[in-house]
Amino acid sequence: MTKIAKFLGAALLHAAAIAAPAAAATNAVEKTLANGLRVIVVEDRRAPVAVHMVWYRVGAMDETDGTSGVAHLLEHMMFKGTRRLKPGEFSERVSAAGGRDNAFTSLDYTAYFQIVPAPRLAEMMSIEADRMANLRLDPKEFASELKVVMEERRLRTEDQPQARVHEALMSAAWQAHPYRRPIIGWMNDLENMTVGDARDWYRRWYVPNNAWLVVVGDVDAAQVFRLAEKTYGRIPRRALPVRKPPAEPAQSGPRQVSVKAPAKLPYLAMGYKVPVLRDAERDREPYALEVLAGVLDGHDAARLSKNVVRGRKLAVSAGAGYESSVRGESLFVLDGSPAEGHSVEELQAALREEIGLIAREGVPEDELKRVKTQAIASQVYRRDSSMAQAMEIGRTEAAGHSWRDIDRMIEKIRAVTAKEVQAVARKYFTDDGLTVAVLDPQPLPAAPRAAAAPARHTAR
Repeated sequence: MTKIAKFLGAALLHAAAIAAPAAAATNAVEKTLANGLRVIVVEDRRAPVAVHMVWYRVGAMDETDGTSGVAHLLEHMMFKGTRRLKPGEFSERVSAAGGRDNAFTSLDYTAYFQIVPAPRLAEMMSIEADRMANLRLDPKEFASELKVVMEERRLRTEDQPQARVHEALMSAAWQAHPYRRPIIGWMNDLENMTVGDARDWYRRWYVPNNAWLVVVGDVDAAQVFRLAEKTYGRIPRRALPVRKPPAEPAQSGPRQVSVKAPAKLPYLAMGYKVPVLRDAERDREPYALEVLAGVLDGHDAARLSKNVVRGRKLAVSAGAGYESSVRGESLFVLDGSPAEGHSVEELQAALREEIGLIAREGVPEDELKRVKTQAIASQVYRRDSSMAQAMEIGRTEAAGHSWRDIDRMIEKIRAVTAKEVQAVARKYFTDDGLTVAVLDPQPLPAAPRAAAAPARHTAR
């Protein structure tokens, strides 16, 4: 699966999750504190560890023009000290406890986690609650970290041709919707970012009534609730800003954008406007679109790999991806790089042909069954991980659903019919909702930039 497909295409495995009996989503229990913080706990005693995750319902989509990137930058600043902890001490405490920590920012949310020996959970809750309430935004630390983020943008976007294509695709596909802005931010916005912007973001959104806590592992739920009251429960709730994300105007024709960048091969990304899951019980099309993504690119023998890459040898890579569970809107993306001697136009025609074949002839029942079975089997193993369980719960909640919907979403995926897959292939893959982004490869420089160092806190 290619880069954009990986970014957008995890929905099938995510939404089709099936749990091993000891790790079922229905084992979760929940309590809401008086200040609005929701605490969700899964007791899983198969390993003596605890995963502690705090999720904030705020991400890049909540930014405004001129401040793109502030959500991700504030994520970095959350490790730069509080009234109690000096810069870097948070992660030092986690490491000393025998654990590891990190954070990630998306279009929809920002999340922070620690994985520690279960007896050290109370300490993690204490220091995480501390930075929810007492972050210290030092101007010098801010200026230093801003340079780190700007370099991250250079290395991970501006020097990465496929990342630039993805950025161009999103900004062309969405004219009004905030998904048009990159998570890392536009460079000009970063150059003009101030510590006041970060401070305002923190004050507005980092409040308990805009967050939920997920704890999974060798824990006692009642004790976790008591610890949450003792730590997070002391933080007062505050009124949240009114969210007014603009609606995307209907697209009435194809759009195309070209990106020139040094690269060995051309690259193509095609994004089709499709619906997202709003009502886990009543919606049907998003589940069918997830299965369609699996038919095209859900396993090694899926159609794009089998037919376009290995069969016709038109491409060195070809992928499909769709994310149904998001706060905003979604694209169904087909992407890939043509093989030597073949053009982007040939690859685009081949990708269209694969969709067209499904629209005309449908999907055989045995192929449909195989796709769903493989997706579910994959999740059985993934749910053996406490971290995977916490991620599944957190992402489901971030999209506006409840963790209680997870089992029902599994049943809905299982119930998707070949007729429904054929219907969405016919309905949504037209030029009226299509945006195409193409990489026009330029000569590679004689001395390329150094590779990006692994980022501790990355935008996703």
